[in-house]
Amino acid sequence: MRIISFLTAILVTAFLYLLVFERDALSAVSRGAPLSTLLSAVMGNDPAPVNAQEPAEPSQESAQQDSPATEDDPIGEVLIKVVAVKSKSQEIDSAVILRGQTEAARQVQVRAETSGQVISEPLRKGSMINPNQVLCQLDPGTRSTSLADTVARLAEAKARVPETQARLEEAQSRLEEAQFNLNAAEKLAEGGYATETRVTSAQAATRSAEASVATAKAGFETTRSRIQSAEAAVASAEKEIERLTLQAPFKGILETDTAEIGSLLQPGSLCATIIQIDPIKVVGFVPENEVQRVQLGARAATQLVSGQAVFGNVTFISRAADPLTRTFRVEIDVANPERSIRDGQTAEILIASEGKKAHLLPQSALTLNDEGNLGLRLVGAGDIATFQEVDLLRDTIEGVWLAGLPDEVDVIVVGQEYVNDGVKVAPTYREMTQ
Repeated sequence: MRIISFLTAILVTAFLYLLVFERDALSAVSRGAPLSTLLSAVMGNDPAPVNAQEPAEPSQESAQQDSPATEDDPIGEVLIKVVAVKSKSQEIDSAVILRGQTEAARQVQVRAETSGQVISEPLRKGSMINPNQVLCQLDPGTRSTSLADTVARLAEAKARVPETQARLEEAQSRLEEAQFNLNAAEKLAEGGYATETRVTSAQAATRSAEASVATAKAGFETTRSRIQSAEAAVASAEKEIERLTLQAPFKGILETDTAEIGSLLQPGSLCATIIQIDPIKVVGFVPENEVQRVQLGARAATQLVSGQAVFGNVTFISRAADPLTRTFRVEIDVANPERSIRDGQTAEILIASEGKKAHLLPQSALTLNDEGNLGLRLVGAGDIATFQEVDLLRDTIEGVWLAGLPDEVDVIVVGQEYVNDGVKVAPTYREMTQ
């Protein structure tokens, strides 16, 4: 039994040796070659097999399935067949593409300027508000009494005006009389008809009249100052009463409920928040390398995240860059009569810019070079393949608009992945519509 096992092991080892190291000779024997072919291979010789059946050549169809189509040129060089199109540049409207969001055109928080208890019924958020509509009405308290008191003091001050004015006029009349008597006494004294005592008395009367005029003027100015003070007090009291009524500054929508009835508002307390979303602003931030392409009044299209498309015009371009992102704020006004666009929606913005020369080509024609740059394979002079980097301007259903190419180019659209720069190709041209 042990001898049989040993012989079996030897036979298996020999078969594995032939299968691994002499596979070609073993295959030839299996196709009808003489056994000597196998023995010669084992002994180290490599004679040609006798009457061995040659392996069949692979079919041309199979070879075409495993590699790109090739053909021989007149000098025997193998060329790679490619499909190309002749493309001419066209003038298109370029666009600056931004990401942004919608913002309310106006938003204000109506706050109290004085203290008081709310005595008006609250308005609920979402309500439409008209300009000067009452939002919160505060309890006037004793403010009406204070106004009446200041009005009375103003009337009292005004009533003193005739009295003080009469005193001033009387003092001025006495001064004129005293000055006349003084002049007469001085002239009589010069002619020897009046004594020095009379002249001195006239001078004293004049100085007394001048003092009376000064006192009357001071009384008149005091009365006028009291009138001005009373008028200021009346204006302050009236303004305080006006502050009791909190009104909407513009037409909009209530974003919050107004203050509840019975609540106490202090100066600075919030009554309500109003926003205006018709028109609504779409805000984006343009990079500094493209800000010169955006102009005031330029037409802009906005695609909201909800799928809604709206149009407007650029109304503002910031002159100062954001210190962190180095981008510039751009605002676009969009009509929103139905108020279907809300504040804070994400939007993709396309701002029209000056036209640019570009080629419309299928997206499948794009490829990458060894450095990872995006471009196209072109058919150059002498049917030599070259790589050309491009700038992607716009992606549409018809294809992609590419810039950075000559006005007329031959672009490889099929087979561009199988050729490198400097490789000669056998191009077949087709129309762009195919």
